Amino acid sequence: MQLFPIETGNFKLDGGAMFGVVPKVLWNKSYPADENNLCNWSMRCLLVVDGKRKILIDNGIGEKQDEKWLKHYYLNGDDTLEKSLNKAGFSFAEITDVILTHMHFDHCGGSIKKKSEEDGFELAFPNATYWTSKQQYDWATKPNRREKASFLKENIFPIEESGRLNLIETEGEHIPNIDFKLYSGHTDGQVIPQIKINGKTVCFMADLMPSTAHIPMPWVMAYDTRPLLTLKDRERFYTEAVENNYILFFEHDIYNEACTLHETEKGVRVNKAGNLAEFIA
Repeated sequence: MQLFPIETGNFKLDGGAMFGVVPKVLWNKSYPADENNLCNWSMRCLLVVDGKRKILIDNGIGEKQDEKWLKHYYLNGDDTLEKSLNKAGFSFAEITDVILTHMHFDHCGGSIKKKSEEDGFELAFPNATYWTSKQQYDWATKPNRREKASFLKENIFPIEESGRLNLIETEGEHIPNIDFKLYSGHTDGQVIPQIKINGKTVCFMADLMPSTAHIPMPWVMAYDTRPLLTLKDRERFYTEAVENNYILFFEHDIYNEACTLHETEKGVRVNKAGNLAEFIA
């Protein structure tokens, strides 16, 4: 098995929204904002190559939205999904599976592309099976008012219409060597894949924990629909992560790809942080 971090570019979000009730005087030390109170975040995905299967976990914001919409997110950086896949030695057509942790636009936008010669949309990964949880899919297709703007129809319905959408209803090893774990709070039924490699476990954290700066227990995003449930599910995750020395892989942390955790007098904190390759060598 091989793991390839796939950078798809960066975007900016309001720091207060990303850190919820935590005062800026605290979070700004860990994850600094610019003069407009915006923090820069990666949209880092993960490619798992295991035998004949090439499994992409999340796929960034995509390229089909218009400039008026994209300008709200201040896209930056030179990386794109296509460039990063090509750099790893793969093409869109070679991807066999796409795991969508959830269906917010910055996690699944690259799933779909515009048709080249006509109106409408098509799969960006034409030979892939797309995976997410039934709980999340139901949540995304009947969105609440708070999350509605994050669930774009053009990111969701073309996957179902393709016949390549596989909805899971329970936790388990739905793909060999990858456990699908379900967590709620940020959004319902978020899938957190746990990859078994070299006797270790790499957890793709998605928005259960966007960055190392979010590891202190109360540091929960204002984007989370039910923050108390986030805290409950994080506590469940922390117990397993510390006990089993899980490697946390971050989608949004622009400074760190991965880290491990340990228990301290102040609660669970970062033990070691760095590039994923350092942890799985």
